[in-house]
Amino acid sequence: MGVFVIVVAAGYGVAAGLLLPRAAYRLSVEPGEPWREHCPQGHPLRGWLGPARCRPPGSDGSGPAGSVPDGSVPDGSLPDGSVPDGSGAAHAYGPRAVLPAVLTAAVCALVAAAVGVRPEAAAYAGLAPLLVLLALVDRAVHRLPDVLTLPLAAGAAALLGIAALLPGAAGSWRLALLGGGALGAAYLVLHLINPTGMGLGDVKLALSLGVALGWYGWGVWASGAFLGLLYGSLYGLTLLLRGSATRDQGFAFGPFMAAGALTGVLLGGFGA
Repeated sequence: MGVFVIVVAAGYGVAAGLLLPRAAYRLSVEPGEPWREHCPQGHPLRGWLGPARCRPPGSDGSGPAGSVPDGSVPDGSLPDGSVPDGSGAAHAYGPRAVLPAVLTAAVCALVAAAVGVRPEAAAYAGLAPLLVLLALVDRAVHRLPDVLTLPLAAGAAALLGIAALLPGAAGSWRLALLGGGALGAAYLVLHLINPTGMGLGDVKLALSLGVALGWYGWGVWASGAFLGLLYGSLYGLTLLLRGSATRDQGFAFGPFMAAGALTGVLLGGFGA
């Protein structure tokens, strides 16, 4: 039964991860800029989920090659003034599908191995794709957008709240909510101390990670919170020692927060 659950979870992770590249590309913009609506060659992007592969009009024989993209002005230029590439050939852009698929599958499989068939396993697996998407965006532009962090926090609280009502749950929803508030407050203090080193996006991400960790109690919460800081600190120290970064140069901290929280959840799942 355990192996079957892990395989199913991994398959779900692969399927979900394959849908992330387009969203990662569209959301990877600097603060204040609108979400991307066109591929690098100027063709309009359709939808948010799926591979980062553009099929402009004419690439599949459904329309004439070099058709003017949606959203362009009559002279064929885009709203930002750039001129789209008239080629009708399909082309890739943004992150490849392999990385998010492997990451999401690995997270879901590890959660299934640690948590098993308990109700919270479905909650953690359901949140995994959104967490991987956040990591991809943060790695690309050092930003954790509200459109992802806030729904993730609400989703974590809601899904674990449902899990708490089901038989076999091994955690506490009350502690999960307290954990989210506590970790969010802790990161808010770090942000106030050093705003350039700890962004508000990290603070909002801490809300959902704290909920996930608090489910299994304060011991797991403390472990996951500490490991996130440890992973990030070790990475930053490595960059300094290699001369790849300076003391004032930032890096994406969200993936390390997520990795620490995942480690804590795994410890909690195996120990429950």
